[in-house]
Amino acid sequence: MACAMATVTSTRPYHIIIFGASGFTGQFVVEEVARSAFEGPSGSLKWALAGRSRQRLEGVLNQAAETLRKPELRTEVEIIVADVSQADSLAIMCQQGLVVLNCVGPYRFYGEPVVKACIENGAHCVDICGEPQFLERMQLEYHSRAMDSGVYVIGSCGFDSIPADMGILYTKNQFKGTLTAVESFLTIHTGPEGGCAHDGTWQSAIYGFADSGSLRKLRKKFGHQPLPVVGATVKKRYCLFFSKEIDQYAIPFMGSDPSVVRRSQRFLYEGHQELPVQYSAYVGVGGVWSLIKMFCGGLLFWFLGKFGLGRKLLITFPEFFSFGVFTKAGPSRKQMEGTSFSLTFFGEGYAEGLDPSQGRPNARICTQIHGAEPGYVATPVAMVQAAITVLNEPQFLPIKGGVYSPGAAFARTTLIDRLNRHGLVFSVKRF
Repeated sequence: MACAMATVTSTRPYHIIIFGASGFTGQFVVEEVARSAFEGPSGSLKWALAGRSRQRLEGVLNQAAETLRKPELRTEVEIIVADVSQADSLAIMCQQGLVVLNCVGPYRFYGEPVVKACIENGAHCVDICGEPQFLERMQLEYHSRAMDSGVYVIGSCGFDSIPADMGILYTKNQFKGTLTAVESFLTIHTGPEGGCAHDGTWQSAIYGFADSGSLRKLRKKFGHQPLPVVGATVKKRYCLFFSKEIDQYAIPFMGSDPSVVRRSQRFLYEGHQELPVQYSAYVGVGGVWSLIKMFCGGLLFWFLGKFGLGRKLLITFPEFFSFGVFTKAGPSRKQMEGTSFSLTFFGEGYAEGLDPSQGRPNARICTQIHGAEPGYVATPVAMVQAAITVLNEPQFLPIKGGVYSPGAAFARTTLIDRLNRHGLVFSVKRF
């Protein structure tokens, strides 16, 4: 099995290869890599595009050249033809790069061959997966193999779930004392054009809901002992409630953030003896009208997602069943320009010198991450900065390779500083 070449002195032709560059998200990752090329090793990033269709990849490259006013992209950036269903083509692709940015989803169907090819051919793998079943199965089945090869496989490096995972670490670092519990609240702000998301995320949610039983079975295979609860136990809110913190109705966040944060907290506790933080994630759903739409959409999703024909209907008509939240076309650039997010963390714990096992928490903190449109602006920024961190700071990653969550991989790096410089702004707020 080939060994990973994690140092910048590698003789491989490319630092980064974007696999799935012609997909909806992939095209924005291409633009972000082009913007960040000066941040590569020695101030220069060598990169390439990869995917099934050379013609479509050329189209993406032309579009990026026009959008960014960088005509040199057309001649300086190479194209690699690779297909997730053809192992040989994946192997050839992986042998040419240090880091593969995998944008091909849903990952439950297309992610494993890429992880396998990266490990076998010595390329680090970074993805933007928000599917807990895939993320945790890759850790269970490939962690040891990745360690043996010195390859880092780091999942969920997009909006799912770098803001949440790194936000917990940021909050913990800013807290003066022992942080024991955090609740986060996500709010999305749209402009006059409104907003939506591409239906790839919708499909991942449908398949994840249908297969939720397998996730419970998968977690049993790890044989993990429960993480210790430090300080007072925080009760989770399992249904709709009005949040005074964000002045709107909120529900538990159904994405991958809680599972990703839990994996990072376990790694830091077991590997570095850091006390774990209790974490609950919520998302604001707005006022009464938004509440009615969410209730109707959620009811339809729950009912139709339980059987095959219903899932087919959900996948075929995403805009209808999601009330316009997910569409096959995805958001326009104008919609993206008018959209932003805030992820606010409310933490509690014990002031310096106090024993967390004694009494109620007596100190609080509020932090926030604010950024541009989450799916296709913030996600490419997070993914590309994660890859650049792998390239430039290998000495601060876990000692060996392996399959990691972002917080586990990047806890000792400058990733948060890098994100700050690219518009994902971390700050401490006042209550």
